[in-house]
Amino acid sequence: MPGESFRFIHASDFHLETPLGDLDHLPPQLRTAMATAPRDAAAAVFEAALAENIDFLVLSGDLMHPVAAGPHGMSLLLDGFEKLHAANTAVYWAAGIADDPKQWPEAVPLPPNVTLFPRDRAVAIPHQRAGRTVCSVIGRSSEGRSTLHVAGFQTETTDEFTVGVGHGIADASALSGARMDYWALGGPHNHTEIEGGATAGAIAPGSPQGRNGDEAGPHGYVVVDVDAEHTARVRRVETDRFRYLNVAIDSDEIRSAGSLRNLLGQKIGTLTNEHGGRHLLIAWEVTLDNAEVLPSVGDPTELLRNLRRDHGTTNPAAWTTRLTVRPPHNYPKSWQDEDTILGDFLRASKKFAGARVRGNSTDEASTTPTGGDRLDLMPFTEEHSDLSSTASSLLGDVPADQREAILADATLLGVELLRGGKPSWGRKS
Repeated sequence: MPGESFRFIHASDFHLETPLGDLDHLPPQLRTAMATAPRDAAAAVFEAALAENIDFLVLSGDLMHPVAAGPHGMSLLLDGFEKLHAANTAVYWAAGIADDPKQWPEAVPLPPNVTLFPRDRAVAIPHQRAGRTVCSVIGRSSEGRSTLHVAGFQTETTDEFTVGVGHGIADASALSGARMDYWALGGPHNHTEIEGGATAGAIAPGSPQGRNGDEAGPHGYVVVDVDAEHTARVRRVETDRFRYLNVAIDSDEIRSAGSLRNLLGQKIGTLTNEHGGRHLLIAWEVTLDNAEVLPSVGDPTELLRNLRRDHGTTNPAAWTTRLTVRPPHNYPKSWQDEDTILGDFLRASKKFAGARVRGNSTDEASTTPTGGDRLDLMPFTEEHSDLSSTASSLLGDVPADQREAILADATLLGVELLRGGKPSWGRKS
């Protein structure tokens, strides 16, 4: 049945109490901006709600911990709610785990335009405009779980477009069974869409501002336009002031650029343009699958300093949070075949890399790249009886999931020394 067109904004997971991570060694101007970035991104949601001519704002949980966020977070929320009240814009808020309604201070009443849904039941509210119902908003705050209790959203069937508001994720079959036209979900800090969960979409928009490398990529909110035929168009809007990026580099890229420093400089220029001129926080992971590019890598510690100096103080800044260089596991056969100390060393390393035993622990096997085999270091101690008992004990105590990496590091160090290089770097900077 045809109805009326309407528009709303859906946002979630402000987490105003949680600062950004990777602050080590950050220059003062960036540190100051990062401190306010979560609040700035959340404020952008309210600014858009005032500017976009929306009918209502949907907030699906974890906006802030009422105590941990402090007065700045509380003030931001209340100010945004009050401005929307003055603009006659409703707010529908399903609390998550952090913003439990029971923890909201009684001395700080919410404006009348804000509906904070209860935890114990779903409540259906007909959203009206000029005395006519344009849609039904059905919400329920979280009971303290990470998954959505879909069965708790059972309500009477309505002909209006229905928006379900909750905190938590469920699979598509469960969501579709509740027969919502749009699911406004919260919980995941990265934008998440559950295909088939609802005709108009089942979306968790993620946090307006990412907090660490696990929350890399764009962050923001969504605008949902629904026409008179109940067809919805969903548009993502980015609000993050800082953007975390995890960038992988391989040997072929280094070779084509001439050096790792050249390559990273080129990539920083490209990434700055691609991401809209915002500050970038980049974690580089370099995999040296070809040992012949080692001379092109240089000293990662020095490279890290140069990257931060050259690109971390600009506006916008591209700050390198981490530079990880993974040593090669294989070296040229010609090196291994040499009748030299280097050849002997590489052959020994290869021998120990192949010394594997079947892991007895399921958990242990799951953490190793071989899916059940683990590197056994004890043959080394048996062949070298002159090793001290302390050294033997240390080798035997190395956790199984770390042995491959330690052997790779040791092999690289030996190769650099034996080839006359400067053994000045490790896997991480």
